[in-house]
Amino acid sequence: MNTETKKMLQSENAQLVKLQQIVRQAIDEEKLIVENLLHQPQEILSKGQTISDKVASFGGSWMFIIIFGIILTIWILYNSIAPNGDNFDPYPFILMNLILSCIAALQAPIIMMSQNRKEEKDRKRGENDYLINLKAEMEVRSLHQKIDLLLEEQIKILFDSQARQLEILKNIEHHLKRQP
Repeated sequence: MNTETKKMLQSENAQLVKLQQIVRQAIDEEKLIVENLLHQPQEILSKGQTISDKVASFGGSWMFIIIFGIILTIWILYNSIAPNGDNFDPYPFILMNLILSCIAALQAPIIMMSQNRKEEKDRKRGENDYLINLKAEMEVRSLHQKIDLLLEEQIKILFDSQARQLEILKNIEHHLKRQP
């Protein structure tokens, strides 16, 4: 083979390689698109947000209140009934108060984080509701204006017809007075 033919074959091979790369890239992009369509992204929550949602869900439930009430009752009973050497938190239960304060201090901001995120969603929903209510109010006002115009028109028509009826009655009275 001559050099010109070799160069032509090499350039055709290079073009085929580039074409294959383009096809592979297109297939990869298509797979990515298909994957995104099949598995649409969910709301991405950080680990902290997930934990705050779980703590808020459990901390605001009757189960938490019941379990916590049982634990506190057992704590108080044990430390009240146990002999002096075995009770670890004698009356006035200072350790229990410290633990309750720590739980409250940690639980409150965690619940607030969860509530803030939910509040933002509720705020957007509230704005949409407000706009819908505003539109409805405007429609009601428009209907009231239309009804007011119709009533005005009907009152005018009634007033005019009463005036005509009075004229007719006066004419009839005038004719009756003229006749002997």
